[in-house]
Amino acid sequence: MLPSTAYGDSHLSFWPRVREFAVPPSMIETAGSRRSVGDWAGACAAAGFDADLDLRSLARTHGRAIAGQVRADLRQLVPDLLRWHMPRIAPDGLLRPGLTIALARYGGTGRTDPDPVHLVVRTPPAWADGGQRMSLTLWGDHRPGVPGWGAAGGAPGHPHPHPHPRYRLDLHRHLWDARRTDELRERAGADGTDGPAGLDGPAGSEPRPADGSPVTDPEVRTAVPPGTRCATGRWADESRLLLGSQGRSAGPVSVRLAAGRRLNLELVEDPYGLRPPTLRLAAGPPDSGDPPLVLPDAATWVLPDLDLIRAGAIEVGSLHPLVASALVPDRGPCPARVPQRRGRADGSRVVECRGERHRIGLVDGVLAPLDHDPAEIRREELLFALNGPPLPCLRAIDEAHRRPACLTGVRERLDHGDLSGALAVVEQLLGPEAALRGGPLRDELEAAAQRRIAYGLYRAGLMGPGPDRLPPRSPRPRGLRSRPRSTQGR
Repeated sequence: MLPSTAYGDSHLSFWPRVREFAVPPSMIETAGSRRSVGDWAGACAAAGFDADLDLRSLARTHGRAIAGQVRADLRQLVPDLLRWHMPRIAPDGLLRPGLTIALARYGGTGRTDPDPVHLVVRTPPAWADGGQRMSLTLWGDHRPGVPGWGAAGGAPGHPHPHPHPRYRLDLHRHLWDARRTDELRERAGADGTDGPAGLDGPAGSEPRPADGSPVTDPEVRTAVPPGTRCATGRWADESRLLLGSQGRSAGPVSVRLAAGRRLNLELVEDPYGLRPPTLRLAAGPPDSGDPPLVLPDAATWVLPDLDLIRAGAIEVGSLHPLVASALVPDRGPCPARVPQRRGRADGSRVVECRGERHRIGLVDGVLAPLDHDPAEIRREELLFALNGPPLPCLRAIDEAHRRPACLTGVRERLDHGDLSGALAVVEQLLGPEAALRGGPLRDELEAAAQRRIAYGLYRAGLMGPGPDRLPPRSPRPRGLRSRPRSTQGR
């Protein structure tokens, strides 16, 4: 959701890898097919969401009208698109842990139901993020004793059960609601609202004029540090939406640029009604003493997909289909992303073996040398067991079992929860009947399995915070810091 990483311009290399592994094409296809037949729960399961919802209980406590609204939104929920836009942290682009994000708000306006109900999505704490799963539930702070209300809603150990105002998405339905995805182009500034260049160039310094729409004062733009990828051209419109959600047409708004650095702004209306409202720098905090509303991060920063397209760092066909059709509506349907397969047409690979070019490939579901007879293989294996020099073909097979060239891709898929994709890569390399040998590949698969078990124990309330009991992720040899850092500006 956010374009700026803790490493400055490294977002141009950070986000393409996130877009490649975080939401794989198989997830998009499966979730889309289930959603197309009205199976919202199946779509959530395919996209890695645990649905902690009881609509019957909601109908009893808040009425059928609110339960019907929640059910209608669930049928239009695109869980894979929501996963695509979720906040992430550097250096590996994993989901930001321990968040509760409001997707929609219901009720809270009448005397019979004074408290609102929120449809929220939660990310687990960092120690239980194995599989990168999320939970979808309801939140209401007036019923703390009912499962799914007030506390963690299916996750008793959640550190932040309350919806976070900085990451709210109830004002950004185009990031998860199938009925509103066409709004992404305008809300992201791809049509020029973020600058005169629109999608085909960098964000400009002046917003596109619009009759009656609020505008941003030039002083606000100069107050933003150079190089910060802020969507300043959209701040005025987004501030009006934020204030409008509180029943106000003007007032103070705070924008978080970095840790400890905020801009105090104010949307001011023309007293004579001759000019549109203007977003200006505020002299200081509001006189009332109440903290100003915080502009959500989804409205603060330039959409990373838009930033990557402008920089030429990603192809439109690599985007989520709904994102691609919204940003580039004239391009037509995007073809499915097909992973490139390495090796020969028959699936074998070539190895330099004692001055000759030999092949290794799958035989009866196991990786084996193709140009050596079984008797020779048995002799060479016995010689190797007696500390003799290994046959190059056998050495290549052993290396593929322990430390294959695709280990980085397998690790990325495991980190982002794509277990089926990681196993498919391993089976394509070693065969479905292969027995893994000890080494980094087996260690990665075992660590991923243990972290998934930890997530299950966390979901069941049987395990508390304990990172010392979990296998640490392997260090990434990419020159990035190992300490998780947020992907948004500090």
